[in-house]
Amino acid sequence: METQTDPGLKVDLAVIGFGKGGKTLAATLARQGKRVVMIEQSPAMYGGTCINIGCVPTKALVHQAEHQDRHLEADERYALAAQATSSLTSLLRGKNFAMLDTLDTATVVTGRATFTGPHTLLVTAGEDRLEIEAATIVINTGAEPTLPPIPGLAQSAHVVTSTGLLARDARPRHLVVLGGGYVAVELASLHAQFGVQVTMLQRSGRLLTAEDTDTAAEVETLLTEAGARVLTGVTVRSVADDDGGARVTFTDAAGQEASVVGDVVLAALGRRPVTDGLGLADVGIDVDGRGGVVVDEHLRTSLPWVYAVGDANGGPQFTYVSLDDYRIVLDQLTGAGTRSTRDRVAVPHTVFTSPPLGRVGMTEAAARESGRPVKVAVRRVADMATVPRARIVGEQRGVMKAVVDAETDAVLGVAILAYDAHELVNTVALAMRHGVTASELRDSIWTHPSMTEAFNDLFGALG
Repeated sequence: METQTDPGLKVDLAVIGFGKGGKTLAATLARQGKRVVMIEQSPAMYGGTCINIGCVPTKALVHQAEHQDRHLEADERYALAAQATSSLTSLLRGKNFAMLDTLDTATVVTGRATFTGPHTLLVTAGEDRLEIEAATIVINTGAEPTLPPIPGLAQSAHVVTSTGLLARDARPRHLVVLGGGYVAVELASLHAQFGVQVTMLQRSGRLLTAEDTDTAAEVETLLTEAGARVLTGVTVRSVADDDGGARVTFTDAAGQEASVVGDVVLAALGRRPVTDGLGLADVGIDVDGRGGVVVDEHLRTSLPWVYAVGDANGGPQFTYVSLDDYRIVLDQLTGAGTRSTRDRVAVPHTVFTSPPLGRVGMTEAAARESGRPVKVAVRRVADMATVPRARIVGEQRGVMKAVVDAETDAVLGVAILAYDAHELVNTVALAMRHGVTASELRDSIWTHPSMTEAFNDLFGALG
């Protein structure tokens, strides 16, 4: 990259952080002839969290785990998977940089940005300093893993966050996972498939507390069958390094003290927006108690020409939500200005266990708490005789669940733990957005043999 030596830079748009929403907005406006600058503090993060330390490397490792050559020794399988994943992220990082660097009106600046005024930023990199004045500024700095104040946790040489675990090229011998949320479950699942001894320590009484109890139990069964040891209802007391790695001491569900030693300990205990050091308070930009930038439904901060997109605004931490943030801001800058976060309906999510769990809409528990009359259908994939696709691909594990309004036939929510769930859930989400009823999904014509035709069976089981 060309070294920036100008004493100052005046642009139409400045984006702080190379994540999905910001980079897409920068590229779009640069192609329209606007002068834009992308500020990223590290060359290793060109392209943002997703392609470097999030979605892409995790899902690449999941794919490698599911398609590994079982004739190879376990350490070799893992090393080859890590190498393939690193090559992929390196390739995508270069493509993301080129996406902006090749545009005549776009400039990529590497350094740390701080607000020095309502429209001005100071970017520093070592001794280099650059002043930027921008008509519009977008905060796109993402989120980072958090480490709670457990004695010894932050000091241990064996404790890693998801970022550190994904950077490893050697297979752990015993991975101790602190947490039971989506990140914890996904990384525990893929490592168990590589033959790693996995122990999960979860504070609450079950994994995946945002899911229905029965759905979470199915995921726990998958993990257990893969060889993971899942302990719930435990409280971690301390972490201390010894010759064998890190000893994690905890109180179990019965109130008894116990410990486990892992050569690698994954702290998957939550994430928080990265906003420290931006100087937001100095220019009157409000943040919430977790550091998320406070925005309205159009993603404007307390300064109307400053927006916050992606994980930085404290919303759902999904790449596709960040992309929708881009659409909202673009509509503010070049469109009618009517698009907002209120337009989001039936936003799905997927946990890439093996097989994956996809869900959209309400859980059964939430639907019943709402007071609606509901009908629920639960079907095990192995029992769906009319869905041979699962047998063809050799993956009959899992279960599907539909929650439907008993009076209107509206689909309230669906959870799919099955092969291709990450694709199936998108079909349900689209149907929900457009008011397609459960009966219509039940009676629709789907290709054969496909996993989609499971909808005939699932919604037919509602009665």
